[in-house]
Amino acid sequence: MSNNRPHLYLVKVGGKIVEDPAALKLLLTAFSALPGYKVLVHGGGRTATDVAAQLGIETKMVGGRRITDADMLRVVTMVYAGLVNKNVVAQLQGMGISAIGMTGADADVIRANRRPVGEVDYGFVGDVSRVDASRLSLLLKGGITPILAPLTHDGAGQILNTNADTIAGEVAAALAEEFEVESLYVFEYPGVMQNPDDLTSVIPHINREKFDQLVKDGVVAGGMLPKLENCLKAVERGVHQVRITRLEESTATEGFDINSDTAEASQRVGRFAPGTLITLS
Repeated sequence: MSNNRPHLYLVKVGGKIVEDPAALKLLLTAFSALPGYKVLVHGGGRTATDVAAQLGIETKMVGGRRITDADMLRVVTMVYAGLVNKNVVAQLQGMGISAIGMTGADADVIRANRRPVGEVDYGFVGDVSRVDASRLSLLLKGGITPILAPLTHDGAGQILNTNADTIAGEVAAALAEEFEVESLYVFEYPGVMQNPDDLTSVIPHINREKFDQLVKDGVVAGGMLPKLENCLKAVERGVHQVRITRLEESTATEGFDINSDTAEASQRVGRFAPGTLITLS
């Protein structure tokens, strides 16, 4: 990858952080301190489940994946694009970040195809077919930070619920044509662990060969399997590197890539743990 390309951070944050006010504030502190261009992709599934329950709408899951019927589509559109997204955007404005909240339908930045019915009918769920990186680049170079909710559209008027990890990987790969992209997947664990019961057993580095061995040994399984597959596909498509990590609270600057001036200005800041680095080699 050319060293002349500007660096860009793409941060994907899971719902457990987004839905915890204290954790979210720490995350946004860390995000706002990252230097240069940046994009945030967020989830929000548990909030959608809570709001659906308040509206008397049943949440149906198959294999950990949400079934998005017409009623649930209305809920996730309200929650992801409205409640969660605008809360994130407003907090970032207060931290000096000129952020804009978006779905894939806004400015036609992410299109998707409705997932075909197989053994399971997932309803209004989309698989990404195209990312318009040029429009995201226009925003970034205009000093605006995109905050992407996990919704896309089909180009014919239909909103589609789309996995946030998938959106993060597709957007990162598309932006890698112009930027040196470094992706951070932030969730509740310190990285990919050799032993899920031992938080100190973080595997520091994974490439395709290591991944295949971890799958063979049964170390990588369940929900971590598609997450890592998405990460590896991203680096194979030009993303510089991907880091799976968690947010930690600190008053120091020993964490990953926190601007020192910003960190020292606050007694309570978020930082990214070193986590697991995913690269081509």
